[in-house]
Amino acid sequence: MTRKDLFKLILDRKSYLCVGLDTDLQKIPTHLRSLPYPLLEFNKSIIDATRDLCVAYKPNLAFYESLGSMGWDLFKQTVEYIGDSHFVIADAKRGDIGNTSKMYAKAFFEHYQVDAITVAPYMGEDSVGPFLEWNDKWVILLALTSNIGSIDFQMIEDENGKSLFKKVLETSSNWGSTDNLMYVVGATHPEAFKEIRSIVPDHFLLVPGVGAQGGDLEKVSEFGMNNHCGLLINSSRGIIYAGSGQNYAEEARNAALGLQQKMAVLLESRFS
Repeated sequence: MTRKDLFKLILDRKSYLCVGLDTDLQKIPTHLRSLPYPLLEFNKSIIDATRDLCVAYKPNLAFYESLGSMGWDLFKQTVEYIGDSHFVIADAKRGDIGNTSKMYAKAFFEHYQVDAITVAPYMGEDSVGPFLEWNDKWVILLALTSNIGSIDFQMIEDENGKSLFKKVLETSSNWGSTDNLMYVVGATHPEAFKEIRSIVPDHFLLVPGVGAQGGDLEKVSEFGMNNHCGLLINSSRGIIYAGSGQNYAEEARNAALGLQQKMAVLLESRFS
């Protein structure tokens, strides 16, 4: 999916919501667990309930890999069920030496046919470059993450007072383009979005941390939105586990709808 296609999708759906599919057998409704394929049933129900409210889905690979070969089948079937009407992100946080990264890229872009993959920048340009060689595919590079531990390294300043995450943005922005490179910037750091936009004004940002982690949608949108929206706001637990009973899919839809309606207002004020 191209940047133009993604922006059109955002305007058409009046949404820049990404639903995170962090599917955990211990957290899905108990009445599903006796089914032959409970996790797939759960994913399909969540997708059906939110299709018209979001533009992207983000399966987190940890929840699938932990199940062994069955989990990889679940991931593949989930991606196939989503289809090509949404931007699909494999939240895999890969990143290794060049020949290994090339194989990771082949696996996710060719075999599983996702649109994007999250990548760690720590090993440098040659570990990221192989992912950027694929046409109409995206690298989403970790820059400033939403977890508490992000301060351990990402906020370390050099002798000139420049934080490591800013150096990551400045250096990596030359590896790709605004058509194939996004960044992860956590909603729990709303104060950083102004400066981030001064470094990468035109790139898309994938923003986790709205919902269960307490990120502020309005502040992130105010400081992070650009002239093609430039934001994908992810919510995982806050949507998919909004309910735990028979009506779990309806509760998930209600949670997604609440975010989408706020996004529609923000988009209207910016692009009307």
